[in-house]
Amino acid sequence: MEDALTLIVILLGTAVFAVVVFRRLGMPPLLAYLLAGLAAGPFGFGWLTNVEGIQHLAEFGIVFLLFTLGLEFSIPRLLTLRKIVFGAGPLQVILTAIAVYAVMRLLGFSPLMSLITGCALSLSSTAIVIRELILRGAVNTSYGRSSTGILLFQDLAAVLMLVMLPVISLNGSDHLWTLTGETLGKALLLFIGIYVVGRWVLPRLLEETGRARSDEVFVMTALLLALLAAWVTHWLGLSMALGAFLAGMMLGESHFRHQIEADLRPFRDLLLGLFFISVGMLVDPDLFAEQWHWILLAAITLMLFKAVLIFGLLRLLGERTDSSLRSGLILSQGGEFGFVLVALAVSHQMLTPGKAGLLVSIAVLTMAVTPAMMEHSGRLTRRLLRQWQTPPDDAPLSDEITGHVILCGYGRVGQNLMRYLNRFHRHAVAVDQDLVRLQEASAAGEHILFGNASHKDILERAGVGRARLLVVTFDDAPLAERIIHTARDLNPEIRILVRTRDDSHLDMLTQAGAEEVVPEVLEASLMLVAHALMMLDVPFERVLAMLRKTRRERYRMLQGYYHGDSFPTSDSAGNPYRLLHAVTLTDKARSIGKTIDDCHFRDVEIRALKRDGQTLDNPSTELELQQGDTVILYGPLEAVEAAEVKLLGG
Repeated sequence: MEDALTLIVILLGTAVFAVVVFRRLGMPPLLAYLLAGLAAGPFGFGWLTNVEGIQHLAEFGIVFLLFTLGLEFSIPRLLTLRKIVFGAGPLQVILTAIAVYAVMRLLGFSPLMSLITGCALSLSSTAIVIRELILRGAVNTSYGRSSTGILLFQDLAAVLMLVMLPVISLNGSDHLWTLTGETLGKALLLFIGIYVVGRWVLPRLLEETGRARSDEVFVMTALLLALLAAWVTHWLGLSMALGAFLAGMMLGESHFRHQIEADLRPFRDLLLGLFFISVGMLVDPDLFAEQWHWILLAAITLMLFKAVLIFGLLRLLGERTDSSLRSGLILSQGGEFGFVLVALAVSHQMLTPGKAGLLVSIAVLTMAVTPAMMEHSGRLTRRLLRQWQTPPDDAPLSDEITGHVILCGYGRVGQNLMRYLNRFHRHAVAVDQDLVRLQEASAAGEHILFGNASHKDILERAGVGRARLLVVTFDDAPLAERIIHTARDLNPEIRILVRTRDDSHLDMLTQAGAEEVVPEVLEASLMLVAHALMMLDVPFERVLAMLRKTRRERYRMLQGYYHGDSFPTSDSAGNPYRLLHAVTLTDKARSIGKTIDDCHFRDVEIRALKRDGQTLDNPSTELELQQGDTVILYGPLEAVEAAEVKLLGG
C-alpha cells in the first residue's frame, strides 16, 4: 500500500510540475507528461522502476481516449469531407508508411520494426492540431477543413492499426492470412453487434439512468459502457481500443453525448497523462545523446516529407495552393497514436524499449515545434509561395481618379468594406500581400495592388496624394502606425481610419495621426448595449445619441472592467493594464469628510460614486466623501492599490 501511494504521489507531483512549466512556455501538456516520465523513469532519476505495471494501468487511458474519440467522431462530418477523408487521407498514410518502411529497410532494420515505424510516423497529432485550430478560430477555414479531413482518416487508420497489431506480431505463423481474416471478421461482427445495442438498447438504458437524477449513477454508467465495450473486444481477442471506439461512435449520435464526454473527461485526462508518462519512461537520454544527430535528421526529414506529400495530394484534389501548403505544414509532425502503437508493440515484445525510445524521441521533436509551426504557418506559407508565384501586373491608379478610398489589407473586413463602398458608388483600391487573394480578387475585377502598405512607393501607386480616406483593416498596431506616418508624409490632408482588437493602442494610433480608431471588442460591447436597449423599448434616438457620445469620448465609458482571477499585468501593447475597482468606505475610513480633491490621487480616475442606491458618474472633485460611499476607481493596478490605501487608511 505504501509503495502504491508513493508511486501515485511521485507520478502526480512530477506531472503537475511539468505541466505548469510547459503551460508557461506555451508548449502542449502532452510533452510535459513525456518529460515527467523521462525524469521519473529508470533512465532518469530512477524514482519509478516498475514500468510494466504502469503500462498495464495506462492502457485504460487508451481505452478512454478511443471512447471519447468515438463520441466526437461525426459520420455526417465524415461524409461532408469525404473527398479529403477518403482521397488525401488514405494516400497520405499509405505513402508515408511505405516511404518510412523503405528507408528503414535500406538502413538494415527488420521488416517488422520498419512496418511499425512506418505506421506510427504516418500519423499526425490530432490532440495538438485540433486544439490549436480551435484556439485560433481556424477550424472552418479552408486549411482547417483540409487538416481535419486528413486527421479523421488518420484516426480511423489508427484504430485499424491497433486491431491488426496483435496479428502482425504472429508474423512467423503459417496461418497469418487466416488469422487476419478472422480478426477482420470478428471486428465486423462486433461493429454490427455494438451498432444494434447502441441504436436500440443504450439510449433507453441511459434514459432510465437519467430518470434517477443522480450524477453518480450517470458517471458510473458511462464508465461501465466504456469498460464493458473494451472487455468484450478483449474477450474476442481484439484490441480493447476498438470496442471503446465503436461504443463511443454509437453514443456520439445520441443526445447524451456531451454529458458523457464531460463526465469521462477527468478520467480520460488522468489516465492519458499516466499513459504518456509511461511512454516517456521508454526514452533513454544516453541513447539520445549518442544518436541525437540521427534523431534530429530523421525528425526534419519526416516533417519535410509529410508537408510536401500532403501539399501535393491536396493540390491534386483541387484545393487552393495556400491552404494545401498550410495544411501540410501543420500536419507534418508525429502523433499521440504513434505513441499508442509503439507502447502496444513493446508490450507484445515486437520492439525493444531502446528502439521504442528512438521512435518516441523523433515524434516528440516534431510535436515540440508544432505550436510554433501553427502560429507562423500563415507567414511561412506566404514566404514560400512568394518564391515561385509572381504577382499579376498591376497598373498604378489612374490620375483621373480622385477622392477615392485606400484599403490597407483585403481580408474579410476589407472585402466587406469594399462591397459597401461599391454599393454607394465610391471608388476604392486595396493593398494586400496575399498572392492567392490578390489573384482571385483581380480575376473578379477588383482593383487590388500587391505590396506592403507602409512602403512609400506602394501608397503612391494607390494614389494616396489624391485619396480622401485611408482605412487600415487589419489588427497590427505597429504596422498601422508606420502606414499612418507614411500616408501623412505623402498627404497631410488624408483622413485615416484604423481597426484594432482592443483599446490598448488607441492613444498611440491617435497621436500618430489616425482620425478614428475602431476597437473591435469595445464596438461589439457597444452594439450589444444598443440592441439590448432597443429590445427594452428605449427610443432609437436616445440609443443613437448614446452611441455618438460614447464614440466622441473615445469609448471612455467602456474602458476598464472588474478583473477576474486571471488578471493580466499589461495589455497587448505592454502598457500597465487599467482596471475598475470598487472601494466601500467603512466607518473607520480616513477619507470620510474629505473631498475627492483632498485625497490627491495619482494616475487614478474616480469613474463613479454610489451613495444611497444612486450612482453619480464622474463626480465633482469638490464632493465630500461619506461613510457607506462606494468609490469606483479606474487606473493601473499599482495606482489603484495606492488610492485604496489613501481612501481607507489615510
